[in-house]
Amino acid sequence: MLSHTLDTFLTHGLDRLDAQMLLLHALGRPLHDRAWLLLHSDAPVPAQAQQWLDQALQRRLAGEPVAYITGHKEFYGLDLQVDARVLVPRPDTETLVDWALEVLQRQPGARVVDLGTGSGAIALALKHSCPSLQVQAVDYSPGALAVAQGNAERLQLQVAFHQGSWLSGITGPLDAIVSNPPYIREDDEHLPALRHEPRQALTAGADGLDDIRTIVVQARERLRSGGWLLLEHGHDQAPAVCALLQQAGFAQVQHRHDLADIARCSGGIWP
Repeated sequence: MLSHTLDTFLTHGLDRLDAQMLLLHALGRPLHDRAWLLLHSDAPVPAQAQQWLDQALQRRLAGEPVAYITGHKEFYGLDLQVDARVLVPRPDTETLVDWALEVLQRQPGARVVDLGTGSGAIALALKHSCPSLQVQAVDYSPGALAVAQGNAERLQLQVAFHQGSWLSGITGPLDAIVSNPPYIREDDEHLPALRHEPRQALTAGADGLDDIRTIVVQARERLRSGGWLLLEHGHDQAPAVCALLQQAGFAQVQHRHDLADIARCSGGIWP
């Protein structure tokens, strides 16, 4: 029965939401349809589904993200396919999308670049929310670009993809540059918990700001006057990122807070 399988997962220490999502995926149900599980708690679990669930349990107990096990992650209302070639999109990053849409909504046809696109989450959310935008997405990893391009094709969203290091090969003038770059310190104590995700998409030097420094410098040559640079960063990095923006000559430097009221993004206008 479904209730017995769910209890087994919980007994092994799985989070209830994780367990429910794995059950729903195994049964071919939408991952948000948890009410269905409650209504069918006494339904039998097909043998094939149970075999997959047994394997999924071991993978989750080993620390693998649920999104990799199911191959799916919802972001900004989009169903994205993900695997170990890309970071799992986080809800905090929706703060960055909200801010980008806010500054671009009065600019039909605006040019925006998403740096370090990974699964394509930010670029695709922007294009889906504002179809008139001209969106480019850049990643250094060919594997990540393959995931992002696959998502774009499946969602029928037209985004131009480019393989490269940050803004190298990208020409201006741009109306906005957005990025959720690597920003974790090389010695961060939380890295072991992220061992299943690509290391190059997580860490950026001793203070976690190496890639942000590069982006800030390169952005000055690509943004039009009045263009925005918007960056996601760590929970305690807002002061340092704002200082980098101000030192580089950006104006109206400010933050945006995530759902936990943490300064999650910083940005400014190129004067």
